[in-house]
Amino acid sequence: MNVRSAQAVEAEARVAGARSRCARARCRGPAEAAASAGVAAFAVLAVLAAAPAHAQQSLDLLTVKGPGGATETWSVSLQVLLFMTVLSLLPAVLITMTAFTRIVVVLAILRQGLGTQQTPSNQILVGIALFLTAFVMAPVGARVYDEGVRPYLDHKLAPAAALEAAAEPVREFMLNQTRDNDLALFARLAGRDLASAADVPYSLLLPAFVTSELKTAFEVGFVLLVPFLVIDLVVASALMSVGMVMLSPLIVSLPFKIMLFVLVDGWTLVMTTLAGSFVH
Repeated sequence: MNVRSAQAVEAEARVAGARSRCARARCRGPAEAAASAGVAAFAVLAVLAAAPAHAQQSLDLLTVKGPGGATETWSVSLQVLLFMTVLSLLPAVLITMTAFTRIVVVLAILRQGLGTQQTPSNQILVGIALFLTAFVMAPVGARVYDEGVRPYLDHKLAPAAALEAAAEPVREFMLNQTRDNDLALFARLAGRDLASAADVPYSLLLPAFVTSELKTAFEVGFVLLVPFLVIDLVVASALMSVGMVMLSPLIVSLPFKIMLFVLVDGWTLVMTTLAGSFVH
């Protein structure tokens, strides 16, 4: 009898605890929603505070209901909205308008030539390519800041003039790395006559630049692959001469390729070649 009473008391305690937890959850739901709305409103307020003072046009972004039933509408300026849209295009800009394409393609070809499968990993290759791209593009970035960003921050240039001045160093870099035949190809496809480099629009310069970068990357990759190909051929011939046909030549040649790459200080040569290929 005492055991049954204890079990009944324990069951009632569990039911009461579950009811109290459900009640707390129902009370916490609106509070959490209000807190989330407050956080979102604070984020929008911070964005609006960072926006330029002359941005008058705005879009309604969030409506917050107060305790008394009053509503308050938060809006975001069009300039901030466009800026956030441009931020989403940064990966494409990094790939198509900088030295990143050439560097990452050459590093990928080098890994294939060594035959090390996924070593170095993709994350390491992309990290090396990013830092080497930052090193190569540092002079261009300094010119962009000095000629476009700083005058705009000092209120010496209008936004349109500052954008044009900041784009000029990037344009010069891309033109210096673009082959004339690639540029002429896309100009012919577009049906346009280009009298000088100043007449080249970005709609022609971007595809021509990417095409030239891929060509240069494969040329450098070919030079890197030739020594490794020679080692593979020598090892395959040696294995066939001793009758070890079932043994993969790639497994035997891998230590020799790594040893050769280390002895000639391969990473230094590759980085020097990549960085020097952008110097004109």
